[in-house]
Amino acid sequence: MQQMTSRRAFLSARFRQEDGLIARPPGAIVQSFAELCTKCGDCVEVCPEDVIAIGTDSFPQFQPVDEPCTFCGDCARACPTDALNIDRLTEWPWRAALKPESCLSMNGVSCRICQDNCERDAIRFTLLTGGRSEPGLDASLCNGCGLCPSLCPADAIALERQPEPEMEALQ
Repeated sequence: MQQMTSRRAFLSARFRQEDGLIARPPGAIVQSFAELCTKCGDCVEVCPEDVIAIGTDSFPQFQPVDEPCTFCGDCARACPTDALNIDRLTEWPWRAALKPESCLSMNGVSCRICQDNCERDAIRFTLLTGGRSEPGLDASLCNGCGLCPSLCPADAIALERQPEPEMEALQ
């Protein structure tokens, strides 16, 4: 009998950075996370949206499947170390990125699952000729909750790490 891959395991590949590191939970600093995290799993157990899962490396990873991350901070409050810090929740650098050429609506198939499930209304469609619709993303509204990439049946949305602001711009 053939072994089935779980939906969670199948979708986890969408959150890989180019350097191969899996996105850590909100509130983590990727550079020191592996040194600070004790792999206790407390953050996974307390997450009300179930968006944190234990990865293949035994560390927690950001993996939304059925619910968006609300950035409630329960994971950071449960963390016994500074691996997850509630003060860093606002620094979440991941945002949705659209691949319109892959979108079903651009190919004449009626699909708006990303728009229908975006609680912040960051994704909108513009009607085109020929029964097609073009997806658009208002980056200022997107908080990187992670729901839209996990729902998209055509893999037309991914989470991408946004560049860090330059120091001169902050001064």
